[in-house]
Amino acid sequence: MMTNPQKKPRYNIFTQGFRSFILIWLGQVVSLTGSSMTGFALGVWVFQETGSVTQFALISLSSTLPSIIFSPFAGALVDRWNRRTAMILSDAGSALCTLAIALLLLGGRLEIWHLYIILAVSSLFNSFQWPAYSSSITLLVPKKQFGRASGMMEIADSIAGIGAPLLAGTLMGFLPVHSIMLIDILTFMFALLTLIIIRIPQPDLSRESREVRGSLLREAAFGWKFISARPGLLGLLIFFASTNFFFSIAQVLFTPMVLSFTTPSTLGVIMSTAGFGMLAGSLFMSIWGGPKRKIMGILGFGLLQALVSSAAGVTVNVTFISTMVFLVFFNNPVINACSQAIWQSKTTPDIQGRVFSVRRMIAWGTIPLANLIAGPLADKVFEPWMAVDGLLADSIGRVLGVGPGRGIGLLYILLGIFNMFSTLILAFYSPTRHVETMLPDAVPDDHVLLT
Repeated sequence: MMTNPQKKPRYNIFTQGFRSFILIWLGQVVSLTGSSMTGFALGVWVFQETGSVTQFALISLSSTLPSIIFSPFAGALVDRWNRRTAMILSDAGSALCTLAIALLLLGGRLEIWHLYIILAVSSLFNSFQWPAYSSSITLLVPKKQFGRASGMMEIADSIAGIGAPLLAGTLMGFLPVHSIMLIDILTFMFALLTLIIIRIPQPDLSRESREVRGSLLREAAFGWKFISARPGLLGLLIFFASTNFFFSIAQVLFTPMVLSFTTPSTLGVIMSTAGFGMLAGSLFMSIWGGPKRKIMGILGFGLLQALVSSAAGVTVNVTFISTMVFLVFFNNPVINACSQAIWQSKTTPDIQGRVFSVRRMIAWGTIPLANLIAGPLADKVFEPWMAVDGLLADSIGRVLGVGPGRGIGLLYILLGIFNMFSTLILAFYSPTRHVETMLPDAVPDDHVLLT
C-alpha cells in the first residue's frame, strides 16, 4: 500500500503536553470557582455592611491595582523561573491570604481596612498567575490549537461564573461567610496538587531574550519595548484598555444596580446566567477555534457585545437583564480567545512572560481608575439625576424610570455606546486590522516542546 509522503500526520490531542495542559486547566477550574465564591460572598458582605457603592468599589480596586503595578516585574520573574514554580507561588500565597480573612471573620474582628490590605497582598501573588499560565499553553499546545486552548481557559472562567454565585448565594443562607472561604482554601490545595504532579518545559532562549538579560528592571521594561515597536499589537492593546475601562465601571456597579430592585439570591441567579453565557461562548470557541482571521472575531463579536451591554440598562426586568447578561458574556470568550491566539502567535515563548505581563498591565491599567470613579459617578451624579425629583426625572426618567438603580441603568447605556465607538475605531485602524498578515509569526507550527 502506497502512502502520500506529502501528507502531514494529524496532531494527537492526547500527547503528554496536552495532558499536562488539561490537568493544569482542571486545577484552575476548581480554584477559580472557589475564589469566585469568596469574591461573591465578600462583595455582598461589604455592601450589606456599609450600604456604600464607593466602599464596594474600593474592594475591587485593592484586588486589582497591586497586581497591575507589579505585573511587569512578575512577568520578568516568570521568564526567569519555571512556569510551574510561579503558579505554585501564586496559588499558595493567595490561599494564605484567604485563610487570614477567614480567621478574622471567625473571630469577629474583620474590618473593611483589613480587606483592603489582605486583598492587596493577594493581588501581588496573583500577578504571577496569568503570565505563567498563558505562556505555559504556548509550550504545551501546538499553534493550530491556540484558539481552542484559549477557549478552554475561558470555559474555566465560565464554570466559575456559573457555580460560584449559585453556590455562594445558597450557602450564605445558612453558613457564615468564613465557611465559604474555607471551601476556597480547599480548592487552592487541589490546584496546587495538580501543579505538583505535572512538569512544564523551559523554552530555549531567543536572540531577543539574550540581548535584554540583566537587571530585573531592564527585563521588565522589555515588554513595553516589544509592544510599542509593533503598531498592530499596540492598537489591539489600546482597544482592550479602553473597553476594559468601560466594562469595569459596569461590572462594579452591576451588584448595586441589581440589589436596588431584587434580593441577593436573585443576584446570584443572574450572575450565574452570565456564567452560562461564558460557558456557551467558551464551548463555541473551543469547538470552532475562531475565524481564520482572528481580528474579525474581535471586531464582530466586540460590536455585538457593546450593543447588548448597553441594552442591559434599559429596564429592571430580571428576565430581560438576564438575557442581555448572557449575551454579553457569550461574546467575551470569543473576543478574548481570538486576541490571545494573535498574541501567542506573534511572541516567542521565552519572552511571553514579560510581554504578556506588560500587555495585561496596560489592558488592566484602566480598571483601577474605573473602580475609583464608578462609585462617585453612581452615588454623586447618575443616581441623584435619576431620583424621583432628580434633574433627569421628567425627561429620561419617563423612559427608563426613576428611583434607586435607574441612574446606574442610564450609565450602562452610555458605557455600551462608548464601547461601540471603540470597536469602530479599531476596525478603521489598518495596522491592527491587518496585524495577522503584516506582522510575521514568532512561533512555528511544530513548536511544542513536550510531546
